[in-house]
Amino acid sequence: MNIQQIRRTGIAVAAAVLLPFSLAACSDASDASDASGDTRAAATPAAGEPAQSEPMTADGTAADDKPFGPACAGVPEEGAGSFDGMAKDPVATAASNNPALSTLVAAVKQAGLVDTLNNAKDITVFAPTDDAFAKIPKADLDKVLADKEMLTKILTYHVAGQRLTPKQLENGSFETLQKGTVTTEGSGDSYRVNDTAGVVCGNVRTANANVYIIDTVLMPK
Repeated sequence: MNIQQIRRTGIAVAAAVLLPFSLAACSDASDASDASGDTRAAATPAAGEPAQSEPMTADGTAADDKPFGPACAGVPEEGAGSFDGMAKDPVATAASNNPALSTLVAAVKQAGLVDTLNNAKDITVFAPTDDAFAKIPKADLDKVLADKEMLTKILTYHVAGQRLTPKQLENGSFETLQKGTVTTEGSGDSYRVNDTAGVVCGNVRTANANVYIIDTVLMPK
């Protein structure tokens, strides 16, 4: 091997030795820049470490919680009455686009509560279906619909003054806008309100409310 070949070999070896250190230095500098800058690089969990948890909302629930329950299958997939559509509208408007809530919507209009519900901030509505109202004898229902004061008490009893998550419903007691109290219990996809009404489609989001569609009308004490 001549002198020129030896020099070339030495340069190649030196490059092979120094390259990993130079790459590590660049990586460290990049990490430091990410940590001190406005935008941070997403961390990749090391082997054996748990993956980063799902994004969380302010109330501590997973940001991508979805509606649940057997009646959710009847909600349109597209349009104003879909889950995505209802999420864009305040609650009274959103309910008017759900064909299963037509009696409730008519009652809300009769009581003059459309603006009250649409302008409320962060509420929960336990929304009886048309079938729930059909359980009430027609004469009794007509009497309630004709009595604005009584109708208002019943409807506002279905509204809690905070957005309730499914987790909170597992064993809860909540004050309503009517100043009464509703109790809830259950887990998973099965919940009951006041031990009389079952949630048939829960955790439906609107612009200002969480909605739990129920199969029985709640009556204040």
